[in-house]
Amino acid sequence: MPGLSPQLSFDELGTPLREVTFVVLDLETTGGSAGNDAITEIGAVKIRGGERIGELATLVDPGTGVPPAVMALTGITTAMISGAPRLPAVLPTLLEFLSGAVLVAHNAPFDAGFLRAACERHGRPWPRPPVLCTARLARAVLSRDEAPSVRLGALAQLFGTTTKPTHRALADARATVEVLHHLLERVGNLGVQSLEELLGLARESAPHRPTQQQRKKRVLAAGVPAAPGVYLFRGPRDEVLYIGTSGDLQRRVRSYFTAGERRRRVRDMVALAERVDTVVCAHALEAAVRELRLIAAHQPRYNRRSRRPHRGWWVTPTAEAFPRLSVVATPRDGALGPFGSRQAAATAVDTVLDAVPLRPCTQRIPARGASASPCALHELGRCAAPCAGLQTPEEYAPAVRALHDLVDGRDDGALRTLATEVDELAGRERFESAAQARDRLAALILGLERSQRLATLAALPEVVGARPDGRGGWEVSVLRFGRLAAAGVAPRGVAPMPVIDALRLGAQTVLTEPGPLRGAPAEEVRLLHRWLTTGGTRLVHAEPSWAEPARSAARWGGWVERARPIEAGVD
Repeated sequence: MPGLSPQLSFDELGTPLREVTFVVLDLETTGGSAGNDAITEIGAVKIRGGERIGELATLVDPGTGVPPAVMALTGITTAMISGAPRLPAVLPTLLEFLSGAVLVAHNAPFDAGFLRAACERHGRPWPRPPVLCTARLARAVLSRDEAPSVRLGALAQLFGTTTKPTHRALADARATVEVLHHLLERVGNLGVQSLEELLGLARESAPHRPTQQQRKKRVLAAGVPAAPGVYLFRGPRDEVLYIGTSGDLQRRVRSYFTAGERRRRVRDMVALAERVDTVVCAHALEAAVRELRLIAAHQPRYNRRSRRPHRGWWVTPTAEAFPRLSVVATPRDGALGPFGSRQAAATAVDTVLDAVPLRPCTQRIPARGASASPCALHELGRCAAPCAGLQTPEEYAPAVRALHDLVDGRDDGALRTLATEVDELAGRERFESAAQARDRLAALILGLERSQRLATLAALPEVVGARPDGRGGWEVSVLRFGRLAAAGVAPRGVAPMPVIDALRLGAQTVLTEPGPLRGAPAEEVRLLHRWLTTGGTRLVHAEPSWAEPARSAARWGGWVERARPIEAGVD
């Protein structure tokens, strides 16, 4: 029954089993539905650390007679329940007995469903305790050869319990306690030591249930700290298999050994793992950056993303007398990018050439002495034919400046030209051509906006940001040329400025390289920019001032949204 076992709070995660209070419950009913007061008997046993600390047992008058079939099964007669308390009188005592405990039952959805419905019907708030089903736990722990059936009677016989189930509430609850203790012994051998792990194990369904070998790997999570950072799964040759990050390393690493992890690729990785290393970080941003860098350094076979952080495609003018646009993998100063694919970069080249009068040909043209015949592009007005000596480098230079102004955000005239062309095509009812031109322009705007945003941040020698940590303190990051140079925290009650000053003094020295991002990986710069501009981060220091270009592509974000609904048609 979904929703019976609530998500544990942060404080409850990793609670050792020896510190958990369990209330093992059994209900007998008239066989009616949970929507009626069909409960005839309640039995509950409270245990903690293997010791029995309390019991509760009572008959309940459901207000109706007991059917003969139920009477034959349980031995509870109508005469026995006549004069017993009604359910509204019993509920407060039972809920008090359950307070602060984990509710355990054999076929728990049945018992918990009856109690929850009773609370709703009689105006009592349902406390939503964590719920553990011993039947599901048994199926997760025991093989079918050992336990073909997980009925309470079959398990009691398998384990040789001193109390035998009799279809009476207290006796069945006591038998369930013994079964639970035997199951807990089994899960201890699987490395399950906490309440969170136990509940997760019981929720594991057969198609996704980890193998016994994988369950034994739970011990790899032992000693993992409950702190933000990066974790590295290592294989039998000490090779790094997989790298990930989390705000709570302990909780995340443990999740790899439960049914919550259903990716076949990752489950194969866990089966190979021999060790888990962790790197504790000051906060989530440092963890995310370290993850990117470690993945790039180790190239883990089971990581699919971020393995090549410097990989990307750039659009850049060539270094010659009459520069043309070229798609390259290594960025140069003044380049536009990065683009995710060579095709995306090539499309950006075609779109730029529609507005900036650079030559579209690929031949190398000397500054003097060109003697080729003009091509058809000259006749169409698309090229001034420098190849034929009809244009000098000085006459060609304004087109090169227009390109640099567009890429650097100093002039968006080329974007206005392209937007006007979209409007003219739509006005002439050439809707298909207008939609194609619109999409190409929108892609160029987004590429320019991304390039300008990242390049602006990567150009700054130092930026310091502080973000509230949600607990009255501050998470602090020092950025230099688009890379994280230092990270720390100023906890609640600690003055942040001395912490910031110390971080700046000890921050990493960053050596720059050619290109718009000064050698920083685009993914890291993008991560830092998002952190600085979201989540309430405050800009503490920037050297020099951090400002976007005056005519950047970001100003065209509204056009991209407004231009979407162009009617589809035929030229």
